[in-house]
Amino acid sequence: MRLLSLLATLFISFSLHAETFTFTAIPDQDESQLQARFGKFADYLSQELGIDVKYVPVKSYAAAVTAFRNNQVQLAWFGGLSGVQARHLVPGSQAIAQGYEDQFFETYFIAHKSSALEASEELPKALANLTFTFGSKGSTSGRLMPEHYIRQAFQQAPEEVFSRIGFSGNHSRTIALVQSGAYQVGAVNYKVWESELAAGTINTNDVQVIWKTPAYQDYQWSIRGDVDQRWGEGFTAKITQTLLDISDKDLLASFPRESFIKATNSDYQAIEDIAVAIDLMTE
Repeated sequence: MRLLSLLATLFISFSLHAETFTFTAIPDQDESQLQARFGKFADYLSQELGIDVKYVPVKSYAAAVTAFRNNQVQLAWFGGLSGVQARHLVPGSQAIAQGYEDQFFETYFIAHKSSALEASEELPKALANLTFTFGSKGSTSGRLMPEHYIRQAFQQAPEEVFSRIGFSGNHSRTIALVQSGAYQVGAVNYKVWESELAAGTINTNDVQVIWKTPAYQDYQWSIRGDVDQRWGEGFTAKITQTLLDISDKDLLASFPRESFIKATNSDYQAIEDIAVAIDLMTE
């Protein structure tokens, strides 16, 4: 009986460790950049956790939320909005870590030179009747927060403020569309703007930042509430600590983040309140 009990314990332990742990991330940049970043990240998690870890790419923010809801992935790098949407659909799920910078994130409003807009301390009223592109429909920095501030400034929905609106799909594309003049104005994640500026892909003679939003909470790692049942008690705490302990400068720079710090669901209550107010919780 002791032998059978030992074999059963070993089998359960092996099964827990043999199962592949999967994660995804919202596609906020070009696919090649995401593959490079999260391929390295999967290798890091696998080494630190001692299990097989796989990055599962998705084509849209909505697809990331769906993958999390359907248990196709157990962990996700979400934006503020996609995170509250996903956790709302998966009872017991938790925000466990965020980038240090995600405590005070910003959206940059950028404008093509043809708009004649200049940098301002307030959202310029001269935006009215211009063409405008958001990022993804599910983006916090590229949709939720810019729409919130547009509604606040103009007391109208974006469709009523601008002559034409669009959704680029990601921040890199927003920058490219505004820089080319396809849209006169756009809203972009400040981290992506700064990364691409440093990489030399932005011509500031053609496009410039005209307004910066007040700070808000944004990206975070969210995990499903059932992972301890599948990978063993304490797994959530272990993966949380693994994220907080990341010190590899190249790995952190790929996000780009200075470090990861603890996060909780309550950190994103203001994001959820805004999403409910402008009816974006279910998009």
